[in-house]
Amino acid sequence: MPFTGHVGPVRAVAAELVARGHQVRVHTGSRCAAPFTALGARVLPWTAAPDFDEDDLTATFPALAGLRGPRQLLGNLEHVFLRTGAGQLEDLRAAWEQEPWDVVLGESTSTGAPLAAEATGTPWASLSLVPLSLPSRDLPPPGLGLRPWPGPVGRARDAALGAVTGLASRGLQRAWQETRVAAGLPGPAGPVMQLWLSPHLVMATGVPSVEHRRSDLPPQVHFVGRVQAPPPAAAGPLGLPPWWPDVEGADVPVVHVTQGTYNTDPDDLLRPALEALAGEDVLVVAATGSAARSELPFPVPANARVTGLLPYDELLPRTAAVVTNGGWGGVLATLAAGVPLVVAGGDLDKPEAARRVAASGAGVDLRTGSPRPAAVGRAVREVLHEPRYREAAARVAAQLADRGGQREVVDLLERLVATGRPVLRAAPDPWA
Repeated sequence: MPFTGHVGPVRAVAAELVARGHQVRVHTGSRCAAPFTALGARVLPWTAAPDFDEDDLTATFPALAGLRGPRQLLGNLEHVFLRTGAGQLEDLRAAWEQEPWDVVLGESTSTGAPLAAEATGTPWASLSLVPLSLPSRDLPPPGLGLRPWPGPVGRARDAALGAVTGLASRGLQRAWQETRVAAGLPGPAGPVMQLWLSPHLVMATGVPSVEHRRSDLPPQVHFVGRVQAPPPAAAGPLGLPPWWPDVEGADVPVVHVTQGTYNTDPDDLLRPALEALAGEDVLVVAATGSAARSELPFPVPANARVTGLLPYDELLPRTAAVVTNGGWGGVLATLAAGVPLVVAGGDLDKPEAARRVAASGAGVDLRTGSPRPAAVGRAVREVLHEPRYREAAARVAAQLADRGGQREVVDLLERLVATGRPVLRAAPDPWA
């Protein structure tokens, strides 16, 4: 899908495939083409599928105007992800007729991947770039951002929630069925919440220590760690801002604040975080989430520095804590560096990320995407001064270091192509 946060990890996988001599075609929006063509991959731009701008979704999908929270999640799922599927398949069918492929890899919000695999009869794999969103008898319904409750009380709660969310998702199920009809595929649609679950291979970014334990994890699901996005070759690495020596020479803790690259209204998190930390003995490094915007529309405290984007390989080793909206790629990058987090997850998959961070012990979940300054300040002081958070982050970092990331993704893909059969885990219980 043509979102900045999705392109980076997929580019890492494409780079590994190209390095091993494979031919790679990438179906994505035209704004995302350059990082892939720079690798030597061919880009199939969204043509029949609407080539939208992630910074102005309502221009292409007017039904999304004014939606926030759960309504935004449902609206995005229906209009951006599901109903674009028929157009995605039309593009992919044309590419297949020109030159068939051996395997389809779809990141887990791509409806085109399972449709194309069904239409062409080829095996397909799914790469989850968000917290594993797979229904389980042991967990509350995905998307609600709730912690699991053990025992009969938890099962009763989850059953009740499942009934409610089932009613709420009827519109999504209808959209999924209508998409299949528009795509010219026969038969009824399966459950919409499992459309991305490949029967052959599912690769989940992350590790078991930041994923809720479940007894019914399908055997073709593998945790692959962090798929690390390399810097775009065409543009070179992200530049460092002129105030970077302040970070290198800081004699106080460096706290990074980010709202990611989507839903970046600075009033949600950047403003309350900078206000909360203005009187603290820290250096605040804030990122707006856009390379074109290196300033904020409000006064910045003296102990804060602001830029658009920053290279995490330079920043995170110098960072004591990260305040984030919960984008999964940034969360995993932070944990891979052994840095604790304060997570303000307000919409889409962000609450799920926040709950997982808190459950791992590596951070604090603020339980809202627009926290009050006092709550941010308390949480940052807690993760800075309580050693247990950094210790938990270090444990997750060690587990992430044991996984292969994009190398493991390509190893598993090669096994799928070689055998044509589902690629199953060696260990049935990854939490054992």
